[in-house]
Amino acid sequence: MALPTSSRLSARQVRVRRRLEELRLDGLVVTSPTNIRYLSNYVGSSGVLVITRSGVYLLVDFRYREAVSVLQRSVSACPNLLVRDVPESYDDALIECLRDTGVSRIGFEAAHVPVATRDQWRRTAEARGLSFTFQSTEQLVEEARLVKDASEIATLREAAARLTEVARSACEAARAGESERAVAAVIEAALRRVGYERPAFDTIVASGPNAALPHHRAGDRILRDGDLVVLDFGGVLDGYCSDLTRTVSIGSPSPDARRLYDAVSDAQRSAIEAVAPGIESTAVDAAARSILQQRGLGEAFGHGTGHGLGLDVHEGPRISRPRADVRSVRLEPGMVFTVEPGAYIPGFGGVRIEDDVLVTETGYEVLTTVPRELLVL
Repeated sequence: MALPTSSRLSARQVRVRRRLEELRLDGLVVTSPTNIRYLSNYVGSSGVLVITRSGVYLLVDFRYREAVSVLQRSVSACPNLLVRDVPESYDDALIECLRDTGVSRIGFEAAHVPVATRDQWRRTAEARGLSFTFQSTEQLVEEARLVKDASEIATLREAAARLTEVARSACEAARAGESERAVAAVIEAALRRVGYERPAFDTIVASGPNAALPHHRAGDRILRDGDLVVLDFGGVLDGYCSDLTRTVSIGSPSPDARRLYDAVSDAQRSAIEAVAPGIESTAVDAAARSILQQRGLGEAFGHGTGHGLGLDVHEGPRISRPRADVRSVRLEPGMVFTVEPGAYIPGFGGVRIEDDVLVTETGYEVLTTVPRELLVL
């Protein structure tokens, strides 16, 4: 799949500039590599982007000059991009860029810029007889990323679809006598085989009592008959992340395991069916949580129901309970997130079922295509 076109990049920049106007900022210093990629298509381990009311400036050092030159000759070139060289210090180059663009009040990404770095910017400016107002901002570009455009949706749809083949390999590998780590290795090899760049996160294979640990890392435990096994994996395709969880049974599940699975399955179904444009993200969480509470499993579900997917595997919107420190989001067409309720019983095990869901104009589309019924291996 191709990178976003220049016109799509331009639309993204327009959204950010609207926020700059609302915040009365002359520009924004973007240091998050993910946000730099979103606004410019540039991918590199070093770089700073400055977006102003009228321009876009990319600061890169010698290692990336040619890569940027090639990008700017393609259909995915960043519109109106001015590339500025960083001969030595990124801090020096940034202050020179701000001086030359004539900005005064400049925002920066507080979540990505340490206080020490901001203070260094101020000292560097003062040493040159310059003065800027550096204003912290929160989630300014991330808010623009909440609603995916057509190219992003196409990539996310393909990324989700490829997980079907990976799930097939995972289920073939998850057999009594195999270690969690061996199953994880098969999953990660399958991710590469079907075309993902890399795993989106550390693959989870949690068997038996380990399944009660939501983020257990695959270890040496050997899968046994009667185990519930949580298989949680995802891949990165053209920069975009997919994420899937299925819980399988090694041999026939016990009645308690079946009840636990059915409760989580019903909770997930309820949450997915609640997805629609215009509703609050907290309502999706409430739909799952109420089912588990009715089944006596409210305390066994301690995490949120889902998270956004995109260039990061965990981004907005958060699908969780209302919190004073987290703003609820009204769902819009183009948002993509996971729906993944779970229930975990210490000493016994746990169940989690996860799918990737797109908000559409009329409701939702489940992007992942792996069957959700309990698979007995």
